[in-house]
Amino acid sequence: MSRSDAIEKSRACYDDDGSEGYYARLQDLVSVKTESQNPDRLDEHYDYTKNHIAPTLEGLGYTARVFDNPFEGCGPVMLAERIEDESLPTLLCYGHGDVVLGMEGRWEEDRDPWTLSVDGDRVYGRGTADNKGQHLAHFVALQSVLETRGKLGFNSKIVIEQGEENGSKGFREVIVANRDAFKADAFFSSDGPRAEITRPNISLGNRGCLNFNLVVDLREGGHHSGNWGGLLRSPSAILSNAISSIITPNGVIQIDAWRPRNIPQSVRDALKGVDRDAGESAPQIDDDYGEPGLSRAEKVSIWNSFEVLAMEIGTPDRPVNAVPPRARAWCQLRHVVETPQDTILPALREHLDANGFEEVQIEDPPFENRGYFEPGRTDPDHPWAEWLKRAVGRVGGGPCGVVSCSGGSNVTGIIQAELGMPFAWLPMSYLACSQHAPNEHILRPLMRDGLDLITGVYWEMGEADGYRP
Repeated sequence: MSRSDAIEKSRACYDDDGSEGYYARLQDLVSVKTESQNPDRLDEHYDYTKNHIAPTLEGLGYTARVFDNPFEGCGPVMLAERIEDESLPTLLCYGHGDVVLGMEGRWEEDRDPWTLSVDGDRVYGRGTADNKGQHLAHFVALQSVLETRGKLGFNSKIVIEQGEENGSKGFREVIVANRDAFKADAFFSSDGPRAEITRPNISLGNRGCLNFNLVVDLREGGHHSGNWGGLLRSPSAILSNAISSIITPNGVIQIDAWRPRNIPQSVRDALKGVDRDAGESAPQIDDDYGEPGLSRAEKVSIWNSFEVLAMEIGTPDRPVNAVPPRARAWCQLRHVVETPQDTILPALREHLDANGFEEVQIEDPPFENRGYFEPGRTDPDHPWAEWLKRAVGRVGGGPCGVVSCSGGSNVTGIIQAELGMPFAWLPMSYLACSQHAPNEHILRPLMRDGLDLITGVYWEMGEADGYRP
């Protein structure tokens, strides 16, 4: 039996239109409405872990347990283990079974987000890309290796979290309270999109994410804009100018402490030859936006990005002729490890005060909208990164790209800080997959290719020359 045999088993499952095929199993997972931003869905999260995921993994020889979240109303964390030999290395695989809101009624062709629908190579459904379709692929790959070789040849732990889309509240606390149970030698999972649609890549980290509000609150109530215009300070003018002092119209960050320094050369070198390509259906990239002198990949992987997610001034749905009393902007900084998260808001406060915007307050957003993901990154020169790059290249028969840090944010900062293991992602989606929006979908050829790759990686991990820390 060989690696090719295991890959053929995975392909057979992927191409199977029956009840045991990949898409029938994915439909089962997508049908569970695991919206972590909907407090009424908590029972769905326990149903997903206990009745849909645990039985699948237990059938592969794993033992599964579910940890309650220490934050009331937040979803649980499931850990499944298959320990073949304590002397073998252990891989930790992660997935999140929660999804963003279904956004029913806003999908094209009146699609139901909880039912798979196919249009050519596109398979639509909430969670197909983020992240149910991707962690299901790992289950199929592990099953194929077990059925081919009779064993994995390494130890395996799988974590399924039910709150990633809500900021992973409680995930760190569960890890800290059960650190020995979650320990492993390396982390290998799939989430997010490829950097380039035409070739695979591994991602060695994720940017952090910090959400905050900027607020100008000047007085009680609005006042007639004719009688008081020109006499009362405008909160919208103050807030707009404060934001323009933070970032230029071309996207250049103006706060010195938010501009990363001392980026390792190995990180820069890993991005040489890497582009950002989402395919024909994606928005056209504005190459004149962002930090001058950086490539597309560098703007996402080694630099910070500031965004105003929403603004509220007056009554947008029914404007009135009055000077508004208050203005608010929901803001976000995606940041790399060279910008420590605890320095971001103090630097912002110093910047605003120095530029005459003392009246602009910095506030935490409501609990359900807070984003506090810390950044994390494995050095491209780490043996795990080097071994995995070679393994993907051997399986795929071509070069594997290395993205030192993907643009999104997730639990890698927690994994690095609390468990100290090297990590890497092999994304199976693409940039224009509409995750977090209506019409979320995966591409059948990309998922099939990704399933080949992760099956091959798991096979090689169990060989004599597999990764040994």
